[in-house]
Amino acid sequence: MKNGSDIDLMAHLLRRVGFGATRDELDAYLAKGYEATVEELLHPQDPGNLPDDIIMRYHVEMSELRFLNHAAAYWLYRIVTTKCPLEEKIALFWHGIFATGYSKLNQARSLLNQIDIFRRHGLGSFRDLLIELSKDPAMIIWLDNQDNHKGAINENYGRELLELFSMGVGNYTEQDIKECSRAFTGWTIANPEYMSIRMRNNTARPYGYIAWQFQYREDDHDDGEKVFLGERGRFNGEEIVDIICRQPATARFISRHLYDFFVADEAPVPQWPYTPPRDPEAIEVLSNAYFESNYDIRSMLRVLFNSDFFKSQRARYARVKSPVELVAGAVRLSGDYQRAPSLEIVEVANHAFYMGQGLLQPPTVEGWHEGLEWIDSGALIERVNFVSRELSNLNKPGVRAMVDRLASMNGGVLSPEMLVDGCLDLLGHLQLRDRTRAALVARAAERGDLDLRGHQPGDQAEQRVAEMLRLIASTREFKLC
Repeated sequence: MKNGSDIDLMAHLLRRVGFGATRDELDAYLAKGYEATVEELLHPQDPGNLPDDIIMRYHVEMSELRFLNHAAAYWLYRIVTTKCPLEEKIALFWHGIFATGYSKLNQARSLLNQIDIFRRHGLGSFRDLLIELSKDPAMIIWLDNQDNHKGAINENYGRELLELFSMGVGNYTEQDIKECSRAFTGWTIANPEYMSIRMRNNTARPYGYIAWQFQYREDDHDDGEKVFLGERGRFNGEEIVDIICRQPATARFISRHLYDFFVADEAPVPQWPYTPPRDPEAIEVLSNAYFESNYDIRSMLRVLFNSDFFKSQRARYARVKSPVELVAGAVRLSGDYQRAPSLEIVEVANHAFYMGQGLLQPPTVEGWHEGLEWIDSGALIERVNFVSRELSNLNKPGVRAMVDRLASMNGGVLSPEMLVDGCLDLLGHLQLRDRTRAALVARAAERGDLDLRGHQPGDQAEQRVAEMLRLIASTREFKLC
């Protein structure tokens, strides 16, 4: 029998590593234990997500995945049906850092290919991830590296590689940017003429658009001597990445991103040069893990998830859920879209956009500003409306399972306290502030005990459960993780 602290910690882990958990999922992980669960999540195997062939029977527009809304919905299917939540969470993490958007590419399939890179390499070597990113056609076009030529450099990729992707402002010079850019000359795409034709007339080939491919053009590469971050040599892109990865600034920058995403909200990234970390000792611990593991993200996360600073009460409910985290978590709890596709998934993905985070459409190369900046009056109303509607719909399979589980408690007759605590438990073992819980109990007490014996779909007893789920979904804590 697991005690309350075990359940609290596991629920905290699953909110951060994934998108929350149903009570059945929570029980299954509790049976394995905390450390074993961390290892399982860090080593994703078969995700068991809804198969592509099934999705495309319902969504013919997803066969080519050219357009933004359908591609975003396609990724959302993966997020809400995966059995390997950290694989999708780490892809979302890197998507926010290496922010690449549809607005310039006008080709969503290439963006999904980049998300696949994050799945394959996002938990591995940071060095390998940067190399793969530098060869990614979506990133090349997003930051104009196809226009970066020997003797006529384009600094866009070199600048963002240093400023936003690895080291942060204040840790390099303008000359370092130029030398970095020189090293990435010749890193381009293999079919640029097709890109210009497509941009001009938007004409597809008979079987759809041709995917962009990476090409290294040795004749266009500047092989001259370069001085970069104090090192001298005839560097190509790989050597530049090696030098970047050796920098203490890189270790701190990636560590702070991991802390911000998995532990507690930090200040927005543009403020980092002027604002110290929320927990400098934690950043030091993670930076040491970065070097000791040869830049391995999985090893850094293992240290993070097993650390006191992650497990502490201070870290509980210390992050505002991003719109995608909130939407995906609610949908996973409601149990929708997991057995069969539905055309409504496109509108569900749109709701995340209405809240401020459209998948595959970051506002700039800087990505999204997170934390409290997710919340404004319009976004808050959208958040409350979506989750309360999703989790009070008695036709959803996950909601029906919650009603049935409540009916199995205490012979089916629940006091107001038992109703509130039972719903909190089924919504991911939430912990509310005392005054919030007391207000919910008072509301439940207005109609006395709840009798679920012999309950029928949609009857008054079930409507009381739906109301309580709706009220809890509207609380501050549900929107935090």
